[in-house]
Amino acid sequence: MKIPESLARLTAARGHRDLSDLARQNVGVIGSPTTVQERIAAVRRLRILVEQIVDLVVLEAALSGASWEEITQALNRRDAETVQGEYEDAVADWRAAPASAYADVQDDARALDEWYRRHRDDGDPATENPVSHLLQAD
Repeated sequence: MKIPESLARLTAARGHRDLSDLARQNVGVIGSPTTVQERIAAVRRLRILVEQIVDLVVLEAALSGASWEEITQALNRRDAETVQGEYEDAVADWRAAPASAYADVQDDARALDEWYRRHRDDGDPATENPVSHLLQAD
């Protein structure tokens, strides 16, 4: 396993799971009487989670050796130096993570695989263990 980029990808996978669960919950209460503030707050929680996932994917890309120019282009931003400045401390922190940060990655990966299998639809990739496969591929 390539550490720490695999941990960043695993963490992003958790974020994707949480986003899916939160979106499904919002659909479940769509017919309930709620205030404008409650409806907007629920959607803002989704947006915040999406932004966190984007940050994790950027971290993984940087940790994997992608150039800041490539990352900047993918973010549809203009200044690679600014983007690097926004993320370089986080990248350094992830590189310096202690070994204990990786203690439960296999269990987490298996749990995410199980979640994926439970929620997979016919149009989704047919893989059985996408997250565990990620850890084995590295």
